[in-house]
Amino acid sequence: MIKRGKKYQEASKLADKSKEYSPEEAVELAKKASYVKFDETVELHLRMGVDPRSADQQVRGVILLPNGLGKKTRVLVFTQGEGVKLAEEAGADYAGADELIKQIEGGWLEFDVSIATPDVMPKVAKLGRILGRRGLMPNPKSGTVVQAKDLGRVITEARKGRAEFRLDRTAIIHLPIGKLSFEKERLLENLAAAVEAIARAKPSGAKGQYIRSAFLSSAMGPAFKLDVTSLLAASGVLSR
Repeated sequence: MIKRGKKYQEASKLADKSKEYSPEEAVELAKKASYVKFDETVELHLRMGVDPRSADQQVRGVILLPNGLGKKTRVLVFTQGEGVKLAEEAGADYAGADELIKQIEGGWLEFDVSIATPDVMPKVAKLGRILGRRGLMPNPKSGTVVQAKDLGRVITEARKGRAEFRLDRTAIIHLPIGKLSFEKERLLENLAAAVEAIARAKPSGAKGQYIRSAFLSSAMGPAFKLDVTSLLAASGVLSR
């Protein structure tokens, strides 16, 4: 059992565990419950009605949040030849192959998103154990392994607020949707875009209720349970 501090305990009094909140109410309460001095990330947590052990029930995808994530995203591109020039011109923070791979093997991980061109993926593959556990491994399914001609578009998307979602082993999706300093309307727009994208990613093997429960919280604050019906309606998803 995690022991919480007094400030958290006081903030948690705002969360009525017997109630399910509309998205608007949850965002307002998350802002009100903040008790730290830094700008917290706002998080969405969804318990999904799928079996993470089944290959035909995996939920994974990418969202381009309309209002971004509220932070500078450091982009690394694994590429070579002409790809290096294209990546640098598109604003990548780091671009290359062998030298970057050596640095990462040595423990360097000063980046938030990694993208790769197919020609260097055989080299990048050996970083799977390091990058995979941190969600930083380039993957075709998440749109981060692309041809050199597409690097500009993907780098731009990453900087604007490209967020990847993926079902974990407990059938939960954890996803950042912005910063607590965002205006309520901006957070609600990001929330709607996130839920809509996850609804579109419903796998063919999913049966019954797809999103079983949903919670909104700031990084350090208490979680507020969302009314799933209201959440789907606000996201333009009435039934999926």
